[in-house]
Amino acid sequence: MTPNQTPQIDPSHFKKAISGSGLSIYDPIEIGDPNLWIPTAELEHLLNDELQGLSLADLALRTRSKVVKEHVCRALGYPVPKSFKKTQPRFKGQNFDTYVQKANNLQIWNEELSPSRRYVIIRVNEQGDITRVKVVTGDMLAVLDTTGTLTQKYQARCIVGDTPYELVDSADTDLLAPFVSGDVDLGRVATPVSYPKSAQLLPIADAYDSLKPLVGRCFADLGIGQERNRGAALHRLVCEALGYAGYQDDGQFPDVRHQLIEIKLQTSPTIDLGLVCPDSTEPLDVPQIDGQVIRHCDVRYAVFYGTTDGQEVTLTHFILTTGEAFFKRFQKFQGKVLNKKLQIPLPSDFFDG
Repeated sequence: MTPNQTPQIDPSHFKKAISGSGLSIYDPIEIGDPNLWIPTAELEHLLNDELQGLSLADLALRTRSKVVKEHVCRALGYPVPKSFKKTQPRFKGQNFDTYVQKANNLQIWNEELSPSRRYVIIRVNEQGDITRVKVVTGDMLAVLDTTGTLTQKYQARCIVGDTPYELVDSADTDLLAPFVSGDVDLGRVATPVSYPKSAQLLPIADAYDSLKPLVGRCFADLGIGQERNRGAALHRLVCEALGYAGYQDDGQFPDVRHQLIEIKLQTSPTIDLGLVCPDSTEPLDVPQIDGQVIRHCDVRYAVFYGTTDGQEVTLTHFILTTGEAFFKRFQKFQGKVLNKKLQIPLPSDFFDG
């Protein structure tokens, strides 16, 4: 699993703002609100500070759930309600549910995973003490499923053409365009996992020019079942080509968050998109840029096609598109939607870091 996420904004800023706002956990907050919406890394930090070491030993399941929710409220600056409503999700204002886990089998009942919802997963040891809190989005949980209980919601077909390079849309979305700049040294201003900011986003055409030279590059193929390692090798090359001082990956969507670039490596025609539909106008879990809510469709998709001889992957084609224009180039097809209890086995190192 990916390393522990590092907060980029002082988490206490959000707690103080929420405490002074008079809001309850049920009051809606616009995603990316600079004062009241707690980004995932900062949310995880606040919850670990409050919950780690808390003993839940000998508590009945309902009591345990209530105690956890009370502590979550205090951690985030919310007043503790006299009783918790049965809403979906329970913490509507910050769009998350809590799950207390002694085992690594996460169970989600009677609802589908949502790509934008956060899932607060709380690890309890044999003594009943909370040892770790992880916060992940639904699209991350979908990637972890290996049992087949989840069906990939969105898939597309990648058929490469005669040309090795394609820029599907030469301009960014209208919403993102005011924030791009062709004069930015990424190695000096940020890391690949920093939040995107105005004047730090390369125009999509500049990103295209930077990534085109990766066609023809090779990297080790560790074999079937090693898609994560293949992807990490490509991710490293992308960070280098864009000009970052180093490679970083915290497992969040999109892969290069600072540039709003999601990387797809294809050695077969089927592109697995998980729960995120590229042209969706749903808000993305990043702070607003100059008051604008960034959407999934503003993300840039870098699709690399490669061949493998079993020893090395060789990149043969590169296609760059906005999420908004994604299905102008790729054919969409949709899998079945499941409506039953979902069981997702968490990796043994899920809570590490």
